Amino acid sequence: MPLFNLFKAKTTDPAPNQASFAQPVGTSGLVVTSELDKALEECKATVAHIAKDCRAKNRKFRDIEFDLENDKYYCLNGLSPIPDETYTPSDIRRVSQIFEKPQFFVDGADSNDIVQGQLGDCWFLSALATMATADGLVEKFCVARDEEIGVYGFIFFKDDHWVHVIIDDLLYTAIPKFEELNYNEKTLYHNDKELYNKAARKGSQTLYFAKSGTDGETWVPLIEKAYAKLHGDYASLSGGYACEAIEDLTGGVSSFIQSKDIFDIDKFWTEELMKANKDRLFGCYFYGLDGTRSGDPQAKIFGLIGNHAYSVLRAVEAKGKRFVVIRNPWGDSEWTGPWSDGSKEWNAESLEILPILGHVFGDDGEFVMEYSDFLECWDQIDRTLLFDANWTSSSHWLRVTARPLPSAWTYGDVCFTITIPKPSFTVIVLSQLDSRYFKDISGRAYWTFDFLLFKRGQAEPVATSSQPRFYSRSVNLELDLEAGDYIVHVRLDRNVRADREKNYFETNSATWDQRKLSRALTMKAQSQSIASNFKAESQAKNLTIPVDALAGLNFADMEKQAIEKAEAQKKEAAAAALRANPVVTTTTTTTTTVTTVAADGTKTVTTSEKPAADGVASEANKDSVPVADAVKVEAPADGAQVKPTDPAASPVPVPVVSPFPPAELAPEPEVSEDDTIFMGLRVYTDKAGGAATIGGQLRHEMETAFANLGVKAK
Repeated sequence: MPLFNLFKAKTTDPAPNQASFAQPVGTSGLVVTSELDKALEECKATVAHIAKDCRAKNRKFRDIEFDLENDKYYCLNGLSPIPDETYTPSDIRRVSQIFEKPQFFVDGADSNDIVQGQLGDCWFLSALATMATADGLVEKFCVARDEEIGVYGFIFFKDDHWVHVIIDDLLYTAIPKFEELNYNEKTLYHNDKELYNKAARKGSQTLYFAKSGTDGETWVPLIEKAYAKLHGDYASLSGGYACEAIEDLTGGVSSFIQSKDIFDIDKFWTEELMKANKDRLFGCYFYGLDGTRSGDPQAKIFGLIGNHAYSVLRAVEAKGKRFVVIRNPWGDSEWTGPWSDGSKEWNAESLEILPILGHVFGDDGEFVMEYSDFLECWDQIDRTLLFDANWTSSSHWLRVTARPLPSAWTYGDVCFTITIPKPSFTVIVLSQLDSRYFKDISGRAYWTFDFLLFKRGQAEPVATSSQPRFYSRSVNLELDLEAGDYIVHVRLDRNVRADREKNYFETNSATWDQRKLSRALTMKAQSQSIASNFKAESQAKNLTIPVDALAGLNFADMEKQAIEKAEAQKKEAAAAALRANPVVTTTTTTTTTVTTVAADGTKTVTTSEKPAADGVASEANKDSVPVADAVKVEAPADGAQVKPTDPAASPVPVPVVSPFPPAELAPEPEVSEDDTIFMGLRVYTDKAGGAATIGGQLRHEMETAFANLGVKAK
C-alpha cells in the first residue's frame, strides 16, 4: 500500500542476500554532548507544552501511557509474572498528597538520598548512588519539571541514541486507606481518620518502591518510575548490573574488571580508582556464598551481602594508607570489618582523617574499607567511562545470522571496517540490543561475543576486546590508534535457554495479555530498526506511525503524498537503471555479397548494403579477381544475381542494449531466531581529529572466500 511508505522509518530495505553495508547517514560525527543537548531541548519543550495544556484545562498531568492508578497491572507486571515477585502496593497517591512540602532536590542529589523499596533494583539504585557522587551529574539528566502540574522529564541513553521519558507524579504507597483497616488497626489510631492520615500516610516511609532518605525529597522515586516506564513496567527492573544502568543514565561505556585479574594493583589504584567520579564511575559486588556447609543460606562477608550491587563513592589516600568509601543502596547493612564504623582502627589520631574521607559514622549504608580488603572482598569491579565535549561518536548496527549450532566457535560471521581520519585515543564498543523491555520475547539464545582488531592489510592483530564475563551486553577496547583503516572481526557464541521451548512464543502468546504483548513487539521492532539491513515491511504491523507523518494531514492528503512519493521513487529508480546500463542506438543494415564467375574464369564480387529503415540497396564494392582453376559456368542474365549460400552473407542485426531487470533471486532461507543477533559497533574518537567511518559485512554470499579455511589438525 502506498500509504504505508509514508509511515516507514527513514531506512532502505537491503537487497536480497546483500552482504556489505555502508554506514547509515546521520550516525557518524555525533558530538556526544551536542547530541545530548538536542535531546535535552526536546524534553524541555515537551514538558513545557504539557504544563501549558494542563493549566488551560485546569488539570494536573496524568500520563495515560503509564497510568499507575487506572492501568495498575500493566505498570507493575511483565508479560510473564514471576510467582515469588508479586507486587501489592496499597494505594496510589500524588507527590503533593504524600509530602507536606515536596521538593525534587533538597540540597542537591546525594548518595545518602537513596533507599531501596520492594523492588529488586539495587543495581539501578546503586548506579544512582554512584552518579550522585559526581557533582551535577544527576541534576543534568533530571531535565525538566513542573511540580505544580506534576509533570517530569528525564533523559536516558538507549542502544545508540538519547531518548526522553515523561511521567506524572503518581506513586505507589504501602499504606492503605483508613477505610481498608481492620478493627484493631483503626483502634490504634483511636478511630480517627485525620490522625491516621497525618501520622501514617505522610512521608517517604509510606512509599512502596524506592525513596529518599531525606523526607520530602522526590527525585529518587520519580526517576525510578521513569526508568520503569522506559522498560515497560516495574517488574522489568528486577535484577541487573549497576554499570549498565550507569550507561543508560550517562551514555558512558562500561567494563567489568575481575579483581583477581588485576596485574598491577598500584597502577590500578593510581590510574583507575583515584579517578573515581572525575571521568569514570565505579561499582562492586561479589558472588553469593554457598551456604551448604555452614547451613546459612544468607552467609555474609563481614556484614556484606553477595549478589548485591554496591557503589564506590571515592578513593582517598590519607596517613599513608589507601581507603575506598562505599555505599549500600539499602541504606543500612554495612561492612563490619577493619575500618568499619566504630571499629578498633579508629583512634584519636585516625579520627582526624574522617573529614578527608568525607565520611560520617552512622547506620546509613556508607562505610570505609582499606584498599587491600577491597580487593580481597569484591569479586568484580564495574567501571564506566564518561564522555564530554571533547569526544565524537559513530555507530553502525546490523542484523547478523550465525551458523546454526552445533558449529565451530570461530570468527567469520560478521566484520566491521573502521576508518580513523587522524591519530586518536579510541574507544571501540561492540554491543547487542538492550532487550530488557521485551525480554520475555527476546528469543532463546543468550549471546556472548568478543573481537579482534586488525590494521587493514596486516596479519598481526592490533588488540583484542576485553572479556569481562559471559553474556554481557557489550565488550569494548580502549587504545591509541594511528590514522588509517582497521578491521574488526567478531566471534559469536551462545547458549540456548533450556527453559524456553523452540515454539515458546506460539505456546505462550495465547495466555499473554495481548495489549502488553503488542507493546513488547513494538518495542522489539523499533529497537531492531536501527540495523542497516532491517526489513521494515516484515514488521509493518508492529511499528508505530510517527506523529510527524500525521501532522496537519487527513488520510486523503497522506495517500496523495504517498502516491506522488512512490511515483518519484519509481522514476528515480528507472533513471538510475538507465545510468547504470545506457542505451546504445545503432542503425541496423543488411549486407549482401554476390559472387559471379564468368566463362573465362574471372570472378566478380558484388557487395550491397541495405539500411533497415529505407530498404534501398547500394553497390558498395565491385572487384574482378582472377581465380585459378575456376569452374566455368553460364553467365546469368543481365541484372540477375546469384543467391548467396554463405551464412555469413545473411542479414545480421546489431543488438540494441537496454536496461533489463535483475535475475530473480531465490528466496532467503528461513533463519531461526536462535541464530540471529542484532549487533552494533560504536567508535568514540577525539572530536578534533574527526569522526570514524564504519562499514559492515556479513558472511553470507561470500562463501568462496571462506572455502577451505578450516584449520587442519597437525
